[in-house]
Amino acid sequence: MIGKEPDKSHVGSIKSLNDPFDGDVSISHNCCGHSHSSTDIHQTADTEAIADRAIEEAVIRVLFKGNEVSRRKFMKLVGASTAMSVISSLFPLDAAKAWAKDASGALEKTDLKIGFIPITCATPIIMAHPMGIYEKYGLKGSNVVKAAGWAMIRDWAVNKQVDCAHMLSPMPLALTMGVGSTQTPFLMPAIENLNGQAITLANKHKDVKSPKDMKGFTFAVPFDYSMHNFLLRYYLAEGGVDPDKDVKIRVLPPPEMVANLKAQNLDGYLSPDPFNQRAVYENVGFIFKLSKELWSGHPCCAFATSQEFATTMPNSFKAVFNAIVDATAYSAKIENRKDIAQAIAPRNYLNQPVEVVEAVLTGQFSDGLGATRDEPDRIDFNPFPWNSMAVWILTQMKRWGYVKGDVDYKKIAEQVFLAGECAQIMREKGYSPPAETYKKHVIMGKEFDPHKPEEYLNSFTIKKM
Repeated sequence: MIGKEPDKSHVGSIKSLNDPFDGDVSISHNCCGHSHSSTDIHQTADTEAIADRAIEEAVIRVLFKGNEVSRRKFMKLVGASTAMSVISSLFPLDAAKAWAKDASGALEKTDLKIGFIPITCATPIIMAHPMGIYEKYGLKGSNVVKAAGWAMIRDWAVNKQVDCAHMLSPMPLALTMGVGSTQTPFLMPAIENLNGQAITLANKHKDVKSPKDMKGFTFAVPFDYSMHNFLLRYYLAEGGVDPDKDVKIRVLPPPEMVANLKAQNLDGYLSPDPFNQRAVYENVGFIFKLSKELWSGHPCCAFATSQEFATTMPNSFKAVFNAIVDATAYSAKIENRKDIAQAIAPRNYLNQPVEVVEAVLTGQFSDGLGATRDEPDRIDFNPFPWNSMAVWILTQMKRWGYVKGDVDYKKIAEQVFLAGECAQIMREKGYSPPAETYKKHVIMGKEFDPHKPEEYLNSFTIKKM
């Protein structure tokens, strides 16, 4: 959970959301009303050049881990311009420079379009609209735009039909690598939600106890490049079931899953909510296992945008980034979840019964097996995009044949998952980000060390490499 929450002045009315930093914090560079002289312009240019050089120097020092001898030898050997070219291939320098520009500048665009899929994983992205968080950051006229499925979201984002998007956390990695689509550099500034998925089975399978009982099943997942796909495959394989040979896994948009379960086209699915809870609500399925039982605190969905948007519209990018961090912090508080359910359940957002959305967000729910469960972290919210999570995702993309050959795990993880930038935003807003961007994770009792990805991959018996 995130430490400090924004002002709750809107609670009970779902009208607006303000935080302790509300107010005009812009810096006026010219209050006299006169036009700037050429000297002012040159001074501005000089200041920006100095800032750029400072950023370059800081990046070099980080890359060389403070080893001045090695740094100087490298610079002397290749020269400054070649050094910058080499470093730019390893680190998004242009993005860093744009990020460091004056945050008090005018927004380049205020009427952003933000694509989303109608699932509870998108809670911060969606609720920021009816609760006025986008508007608070100057993004007047911005709107959230509902898509039918992940392929549509991907195409909208690549074709610039939306400025930012709710994505599955593996998607920006795949897009940046050109896996499954045209190669387009994308950034993932923030995680949208943790946990929030489940394996749901048709009611006829209430006697199922383990993966071995699932041989021959037909499952659905929302997209190839999804935590749903990778977690389902992981769970099956750990139980001795080959996900490419012993079962069928279909890609299906989440809103279509319940109907297909009802029509007996599926035996089950690993899906985002509210469609696990909706299957219970419709009395066509039961919640077999929450995804947090496989990996507690796993990433699910994310806020993403193209590198082009972030670098060409840095002030608008920072504004929407701030809004998402605020919305995520508010969503993290369990006492706010009922208000949020009221805000996002309507037809233009999730189009679900409020009680279904509330059951997911509060973690107080019927599981379809006759039990009422209280799981406050059934879904959770924290924006920090751990680089180690990106490395795990990349290992699974390679494990199951989506990526071939060598993978530069660290480079790709740090290029796409903007952990440092998110930590900066969190600190500015009074939250407490982690001090590191890598940590070990435990998935189904097995430890993952992000610094030893190939060793981890080689430890699996069932894989498709």
